[in-house]
Amino acid sequence: MARIALVTSKYFNRQDERLCLEAKGHSVSYKKDVARALEAILSDPPDILIIEKGLDKNLDREVISALKNNLQLALMPILLVVSDRDIATGLDWEQYSVDDLISNRATIEELLTRIELSMARSHRVADNNPLTKLPGNSSILKSIQNMLDEEKGHAVCYVDIDNFKPYNDKYGFSRGDEVIRMVGRILVNVVQEHCGNQGFVGHVGGDDFVFHVPLDRCEPVCQDVINNFNALIPLFLDEEDLERGYFTSKDRQGNLRKFPLTSLSIAVVPCEPGRYTHYGEVAATAAKLKKKVKRMEGSNYFIDRRRPSPKAQ
Repeated sequence: MARIALVTSKYFNRQDERLCLEAKGHSVSYKKDVARALEAILSDPPDILIIEKGLDKNLDREVISALKNNLQLALMPILLVVSDRDIATGLDWEQYSVDDLISNRATIEELLTRIELSMARSHRVADNNPLTKLPGNSSILKSIQNMLDEEKGHAVCYVDIDNFKPYNDKYGFSRGDEVIRMVGRILVNVVQEHCGNQGFVGHVGGDDFVFHVPLDRCEPVCQDVINNFNALIPLFLDEEDLERGYFTSKDRQGNLRKFPLTSLSIAVVPCEPGRYTHYGEVAATAAKLKKKVKRMEGSNYFIDRRRPSPKAQ
């Protein structure tokens, strides 16, 4: 069932319509003010947005564009409520990058069908991680391959939370999930700030993330990610562990031992145009780099600075 954000002047907000939606298990939040609606969506993302065309001096277009360019919310389905005249004359889909449209004269049955269809389509094409809502493996591989094919000259960065299993064993899975969500938010915020829609952030699963950014932005991005992580991770550790500088937990063999405080490792693979042709090559290089960076103390990033070998003529 869907959490629906409804942003319209009056449409689909009558009592019988809302009761029908709720009877199907959907929850509905309703707002007329577009700016306030955007604030609510960013702070607590819904599963689907239904927004009326032409609201508040066309601020609806800016909201749609902002959401579609947001690394975390780009795949959220957006339904545009339009008039019969809009349907007859057509719309500029460059300005309205929505997933579907619905007439403002539609019945509640049609609205329910559109919602269910949009959610089913979203589940088919998206592989977002359920914990962080970030794109998953299929989207990651596709994004890296597209970047390589277009020879954009990006750096692909593989992120790993050090000593995460023993952290989970001591502090519990709920607290571990909060650390994972925190890392996801840091990555999205930093990449968005430095690169806008030129960057990409994905969640492989567990404590593994991937992001790629333009080559000239990779070091400042990695530095800011680590600085943010180091500033926030103490909030997820007990005071006594912070004072000691380590925590005790069981290793993979079940033996109790000391572990360094939770840190972050980033393996950076520069992808100059023509250096790699397949995402598997990038992943293979990253696997070697991860072993090196994880041997370093504390939070670190390690860039593969080897000069690419010349291609055979």
